[in-house]
Amino acid sequence: MSTLAIALGAFVLYFVAYHTYGKWLGQKLFRLNPDANVPSLEFEDGVDFVPSDKKVLFGHHFTSIAGTGPIVGPAVAVIWGWVPALIWVLFGSILIGAVHDFGALVVSLRNKGQTVGDIAGRVITKRTRILFLTILFLALTIVLAIFGLVIAAVFKMYPQSIFPCLIQIPLAIMIGLLIHRKGINILIPSLLVLALMMLSVQYGNESLLGDFNRYLASWEILDWCAALLAYCVIASILPVWTLLQPRDYINSLQLLFTLGLVVIGLVVAAVIGGVPVSGEERQPLEIVAPAFNWSPEGAPAIFPFLFITIACGAISGFHCLVSSGTSSKQLKCETDAQFIGYGSMLTEGFLAVLVILACVAGLGLGTTVGAEFFVGESAYQARYHSWGAASGLAAKIGAFVDGSANFLKALGLSADFAVALMGVFVASFAATTLDTACRLQRYVVQELAASLSRPKSKTNPLRLLTNRYGATLFAVIVAYLIARMPEAPGGVPGKGGLILWPLFGAINQLLAGLAFLVITFWLRRRGLPFAFTIIPGILMLVLPAIAMSVNLRNFAEAGNWLLFVFGFATILIEIWMIAEALSVWKKSKGILEDSALAPASDTDGGRSC
Repeated sequence: MSTLAIALGAFVLYFVAYHTYGKWLGQKLFRLNPDANVPSLEFEDGVDFVPSDKKVLFGHHFTSIAGTGPIVGPAVAVIWGWVPALIWVLFGSILIGAVHDFGALVVSLRNKGQTVGDIAGRVITKRTRILFLTILFLALTIVLAIFGLVIAAVFKMYPQSIFPCLIQIPLAIMIGLLIHRKGINILIPSLLVLALMMLSVQYGNESLLGDFNRYLASWEILDWCAALLAYCVIASILPVWTLLQPRDYINSLQLLFTLGLVVIGLVVAAVIGGVPVSGEERQPLEIVAPAFNWSPEGAPAIFPFLFITIACGAISGFHCLVSSGTSSKQLKCETDAQFIGYGSMLTEGFLAVLVILACVAGLGLGTTVGAEFFVGESAYQARYHSWGAASGLAAKIGAFVDGSANFLKALGLSADFAVALMGVFVASFAATTLDTACRLQRYVVQELAASLSRPKSKTNPLRLLTNRYGATLFAVIVAYLIARMPEAPGGVPGKGGLILWPLFGAINQLLAGLAFLVITFWLRRRGLPFAFTIIPGILMLVLPAIAMSVNLRNFAEAGNWLLFVFGFATILIEIWMIAEALSVWKKSKGILEDSALAPASDTDGGRSC
């Protein structure tokens, strides 16, 4: 029953946090105003700035920030014990991650929908803007180069998930047209689409569709990378309401519905046990992993790498890009920011809790590793006996899928349906991150190009990157060129993203620290309290710096000078940005930034919510 108590306790904790700390942040710190003008209304263009229903926007925001992060990270981190992982997820998401996401969203709302990198140049120094945008570009390039590989790997592991993921595209376009053009109430279409997606999971691997899935699963990784990046070009250029937003929304319906089934299955398994193994009595649901494991075989030190490994489930710098890149341009009422920014992160934290429970308890109900079937503690040990056994993508995803599928099977669902549903769950999250990342990279490229272009020059080639077509193509071509490289000489093309992937964890968490820096300066310039952002901000500047320093030593010892140079440059940029911040800290108190770019919410003309 301890598993059930943890799940229910986490839910109650998140519910209370949203209605206390989250509400306080919105009312007292950020002072959300239902009558404030917002960028989606002030700059409505039908492409990027689109006022949206908060339920639809929640779907886009939640699925975009989540990706595979809250699955992969916790699924690895439990190797250090389930207690440290659970504590970091619970308190990290409430006190750090949700504040970061909420703050980035509000600051962007008050700065005409600009990204947090763009805002850095106004609230700190102009040089900070270029430095921040450079780190953003590197991080998003890694995401675009690697996620094609991730999705292809998931499709190869679970071919039955391919058709259900692809059918989401026409369904999304239909939903987008019905809501945006026809103004139809969202409830009935949502229920219909959810039913169709569940049917695609149930029957999407039968007969010809099964052959279709197996054919696409046989594609080479590079083919998948090219196809997915081509889709990203379309999703990034089209108006946000036609594909990106509605696809994320219907994904969120399916994903939240699946999470609900997993929770119900966990309750059933906790009360009466899991599905009987080989005709025996029901297997009791219990935690089969150690509470603490300070020195797993081959694993790096728990400090600081626990806080780098678990990113999206507790705090992730990528989230500030979604908050300030896409969501701030779609929010139609300022007071919705708590629901979108703070609420989405708490939902993701709860997902991470379920992932932990699936890997340390659900897995004990039975898992197959190789050709051998394990139950109980041996099931956990089969997946987590060493860092090497737990760190591969297949091992990470497999532990979660098997554990959560065991919860679903306790409900009486078939093993095939349960595994297919969880495969779609993982692949859909990865896909929403990929297309959102492409749109975000387009914004970053446009902002960088605008900064580096000579305003009066008509021949500067960088001017081509200031429009959405040129910026999108540039972003995708760079990512594809990296992806098509083999990970090692003579290796398989399409795995080039893995070359830079070891840098991503520390860079991603560093982004969170830098975003906190921007939020803190924004608060300080307005005479608002900033202890709630500067303390977690310092933590998220120090932890990634320590992790990157350890990685630099490892890169040097391994002779991997490419990663060493990129990692060292990242550390220098962090130091430079902190130095820039310190240089203007004293004189920034109570001094507003350039009034020529006054925040939209400081003006009248908004619509009451």
